[in-house]
Amino acid sequence: MQLLDPTHELRPAARPRARRIAGLEGTTVGLLDISKPRGDVFLDRLQALLEQRGARVERFRKPTFTRNAPPDLRREIAERCHAVVEALAD
Repeated sequence: MQLLDPTHELRPAARPRARRIAGLEGTTVGLLDISKPRGDVFLDRLQALLEQRGARVERFRKPTFTRNAPPDLRREIAERCHAVVEALAD
């Protein structure tokens, strides 16, 4: 499988894929809204579906979609969540 890096790096760094979670029951899934219009609509629906399947959901929001998530926010997500979904929408 080939994954494309959307960060516009001239030489993208090789990164290993994250280990998959075994299942949703009892896990905490972070939903990261990058602050683009209507991303919250997608995440609202996804939250409902994840909770129906036994996941606990935590919501996070970037201050702006034009910049990377601040280091403190990334650290908080990593400490509190088993997996994360980032919402890209317009």
